[in-house]
Amino acid sequence: MSAIATALRKDPDRPRLPPLLHLLILTQLAFNIGFFAVLPFLSEHLGTAVGMAGWTVGFVLGLRTFSQQGLFVVGGALADRYGIRPIVLAGCALRIAGFVWLGYAEATGAVIGAVLLIGFAAALFSPAVESEVARQAVVHEEEDGGSRTRVLALFTVAGQAGAFVGPLLGALLLSVDFRSVCLAGAGIFVLVLAGHAWLLPQHIPGRERVRFKGGTRVLLRNRRFLALCCAYGAYLLAYNQLYLALPAEVERATGSQSALAWLFALSSLLVVTAQLPVTRWAGDRLAPRRSMEAGLLLIAAGFAVVALARPAGWTGTAGLLPAAGFVVLLTLGQMLVAPVARAWVPDLAEAGRLGLYTGALSSVSGLIVLAGSSLTGTLLDSGLPTAVPWLVLAAVPATAIALLPRRP
Repeated sequence: MSAIATALRKDPDRPRLPPLLHLLILTQLAFNIGFFAVLPFLSEHLGTAVGMAGWTVGFVLGLRTFSQQGLFVVGGALADRYGIRPIVLAGCALRIAGFVWLGYAEATGAVIGAVLLIGFAAALFSPAVESEVARQAVVHEEEDGGSRTRVLALFTVAGQAGAFVGPLLGALLLSVDFRSVCLAGAGIFVLVLAGHAWLLPQHIPGRERVRFKGGTRVLLRNRRFLALCCAYGAYLLAYNQLYLALPAEVERATGSQSALAWLFALSSLLVVTAQLPVTRWAGDRLAPRRSMEAGLLLIAAGFAVVALARPAGWTGTAGLLPAAGFVVLLTLGQMLVAPVARAWVPDLAEAGRLGLYTGALSSVSGLIVLAGSSLTGTLLDSGLPTAVPWLVLAAVPATAIALLPRRP
């Protein structure tokens, strides 16, 4: 939380944020501490302790992303209909149950059930929080003269601060066992549930509840929004390689997963320290579409760095350098892509259905990740020349540039 406070103080153009935005931003911090204490170590647990094949691990990770990102549209629609408080509280309760289940799951079916529950929990609480942050950011922009993109960048900083602390906590507990990691994650969400039951307002002024009927039909005719969803999905598939391709590369280079937590920490530290300056720089010099284009190119370059280094077969500390370069470039790309995409959604959404559109952005992305993750797992285990999988992955964000919609 001190890192977020420092970021706030260092932004000279930031008018004071309302209390609800402060609460929602800190909510993202707490969510990610609990989540990232577990996720970075899941693929290795599935491959070694559970004994899954590479394609199965990729499928399970993609299924987790789909049950989360893919069902965001459900959580967003529920938030539009019932308000964010009951949806956030229900999601926290399901996340607690899912982490406890995963800690004790040993059979493949039990693991899949726990992973689905963990993902669906986030499909409830995340779009509720994210859509309200986006709505409040627009109000903040209109009434106080702030930048909605900078508010959403601060939301990203909070999430990455949690992603910085989470893996370090998980790595510490992993010295006991994976079950301890899962139970610690569940314990964090117990605290989140209790805190939000106390602090989250029953009704938020200006957020009117709407019926389910009719919203999806209009959304499916919105070509510009769907184009943004597809481009964002390609970005998310590339970003998801932090949990699939990167662990495999770290294992190859060092023979263990011990360096993985530090690479995740590097990514999170970059976002916490540089997200707001990068957003301010991009906002002054780049149109939103150009910002996303630049970010996707940086992500493609990150994959290319590993592809170019793989034929050399470096191991040890030298072998980690391409992985570190990948993490840095991927993170810089994320800083340019994610806040802009989220800030774009309110301009494309139907009135009163920002939750639905925020959820749909992630749902389409989840479908793309589900399809792409199994293919990625197969690609990494294919026995092709070492550079080929990483070159194929580099082509994904590069191609996504053509999918970006034109702004009016």
